[in-house]
Amino acid sequence: MASDQSVPAGPGRPSAIVRFVQFVPLGAVAVVLLDSGTDFFPDDPVESVVGIVTPTRLALLVGLIALVVPVRGRSRARLRDFRTRLDVPIGLLVVAAGAATYHGGQATAPLRGLLTVVCCYYLVVGVRRTQTESWRAIGILALTGVAAAATTAFSQVTNETPTGFCRTGLLTDVACDAGGDGILIRATGTFSNPNLLAAFLVLLLPFALLAAVCVDERTARTAIVVLVVIGYGALLATFSRAGYVAAAAGLLVLGGAYWLSPRLAGRAQRRLFAALGAVALFAAAGAIWAVSRAGNSLGVRGQAWEAALQIAADNPLGVGLGRSGAVISATAPGGRVFVHAHNLWLNGLVETGPLGLLAMTAVAVVALSCAARAARAKSVIGTVGLASLTGFFLAGMMDHPANLDRIDVLFWCVLAVVMAEAPAGWRRGSGAPTTVVPAQVKRPRHGPQRVGAAT
Repeated sequence: MASDQSVPAGPGRPSAIVRFVQFVPLGAVAVVLLDSGTDFFPDDPVESVVGIVTPTRLALLVGLIALVVPVRGRSRARLRDFRTRLDVPIGLLVVAAGAATYHGGQATAPLRGLLTVVCCYYLVVGVRRTQTESWRAIGILALTGVAAAATTAFSQVTNETPTGFCRTGLLTDVACDAGGDGILIRATGTFSNPNLLAAFLVLLLPFALLAAVCVDERTARTAIVVLVVIGYGALLATFSRAGYVAAAAGLLVLGGAYWLSPRLAGRAQRRLFAALGAVALFAAAGAIWAVSRAGNSLGVRGQAWEAALQIAADNPLGVGLGRSGAVISATAPGGRVFVHAHNLWLNGLVETGPLGLLAMTAVAVVALSCAARAARAKSVIGTVGLASLTGFFLAGMMDHPANLDRIDVLFWCVLAVVMAEAPAGWRRGSGAPTTVVPAQVKRPRHGPQRVGAAT
């Protein structure tokens, strides 16, 4: 009996080659996203495919080629499909990183890492622009990553698996071999550090809610909600203070974007809230500067921030990507070893100078602005993207989780999903057409509209 695979392609049915070429870019995105959660690709350069082409870079290269290669029967991605409002800030960031690298005579491996995540960004943008239904796959992949990391974290807690990180209460770090009652194991999940697991979940948990929008059947949606709850439970098991604050902020943004944003009809009201957000950001920056001058009031973070500001003043072009930890360790008193500056923005300032800090600030402001506009229009992706980025940037005030390649890749993927929803230009009707997930006619709160539904 002939199977479906043996049926020749008809006038309205794409050929097997077309379907395969359409699958490859989304498959590459799936591989990269799952690797960010599980780390199944080798990290050792010796185990790379050939030279500097690691498995992740090979997947990205194949995905980008499949997007632009001309195939009869389908329209390939054009340059306009890759353009976003972050093109200029990304270019500035690459220029700043390149200048810091070559001016200091540093190794180029970190610069190649930056170019890798930039390629990942444009791959996801291209997939979202050319395959408008790919938001469903994004939701399922996010749920899969959350489930993998969260269940591993719960297994560590329930089986009392030593992770090397413990706390007594919620605020006090303690050696795991100290003994006594009240010592709590901090879950690390599929990561080496509980703070990294917390940052991963802060970024991905809001997007896992997209999977609930993909299904209409009640029991399937219940199962998805249970997995999301497990994810938030795993975040609690990290005992990460920054993670707690970031997750709470993300949940508040979800609620605010859902209920409050549509009620801010006046432009003056929206500008007021935007101004308050900017004031809060500058106040946080001022607080960091103040405590960095106040001795050891914040412990190791205060030492790292004070050293970072001193290094930035002496190195206007930056010290080079990946070198902040070593330079801060050599500058800060006490002989403590630092991996990074314990702050996303200060770390960028130390490594890439004021130009790099300006670029990253522009990335954050533009991304949050676009996500807020989409959320106000009842876009599900805009809402979850705003919650995800708000939580991550807030966590970045006290830590630098993007120092890990896997978190960095995930961060740029989230940026791409958000920015693909907005046109490339700031004027109405300019650039690539928006691909905002439309709202259902009868139930706008549940987001996407079914295929074939009346409009």
